[in-house]
Amino acid sequence: MEKNLRVLTGEVLSEREAGNYSPLVLAFLGDAVYELYIRTMLTRNGNARPKDLNRRKAGLVKAAAQSALIAEIEPLLTEREEEIYRRGRNAHPAAMAKNATVADYRRATGFEALAGYLYLTGQTERLVELIRKGIGTDESN
Repeated sequence: MEKNLRVLTGEVLSEREAGNYSPLVLAFLGDAVYELYIRTMLTRNGNARPKDLNRRKAGLVKAAAQSALIAEIEPLLTEREEEIYRRGRNAHPAAMAKNATVADYRRATGFEALAGYLYLTGQTERLVELIRKGIGTDESN
């Protein structure tokens, strides 16, 4: 999947260019990239009822789950990744999720900003590595 994600845009930005994006724009993109990864992971075992897939997906993409994911991987982040995460976490979105605490929502936004940044800079293998470690599906554990 990591190589397939690169095909979507055909362009990779430099770390400086991607770092100039608003953290909320990075989070907007990162939300979609993360959800695509989760949906792909859930369908790898073949057909299942969409209702069941959606329920499992919702459990992994909600703010509380993303907050738990970033808590797992935060010690593994590089200095630059930590900086991007903090920028996203400290951003002030116009709205908050209705079913999340403020703290979970902010950490989730930080994670999504990091995901968007890694995607834009072509670091999809790193993104997949972090997601797998964060949700406990990393084969190298």
